[in-house]
Amino acid sequence: MIRPANSIEKIYLCRDPVDFRKAINGLSMIVEEVLCLDPFSSQLFVFTNKRRNKIKILVWDKTGFILWLKALDKAQFKWPRKHQNTVFTVNGQQLNWLLDGIDIFAMKPHKTLRYSTVL
Repeated sequence: MIRPANSIEKIYLCRDPVDFRKAINGLSMIVEEVLCLDPFSSQLFVFTNKRRNKIKILVWDKTGFILWLKALDKAQFKWPRKHQNTVFTVNGQQLNWLLDGIDIFAMKPHKTLRYSTVL
């Protein structure tokens, strides 16, 4: 499993939901034009959709962009809503907790789902 390092000090979460039809080019434009940050900075930028059941993570790795996607089956990611700024920062450990389904604001996990087949 690919995970960000827990030691990363600053990761940027885009507070407002984005259109998940956007891929690397569209998300990097949001980083530059909406968040007013440098998409080539090797920082991680995290986005969610309107239903908050998917996360995309964008990062520049010296030679190109990497785009990760995580989709939840029956839950929602707890996302900062009452924050005044367009961007919210977390560290690597907090992002991993978020990816694990933990509400980083209440420290409460999602229910674990078990399936035997995708059919």
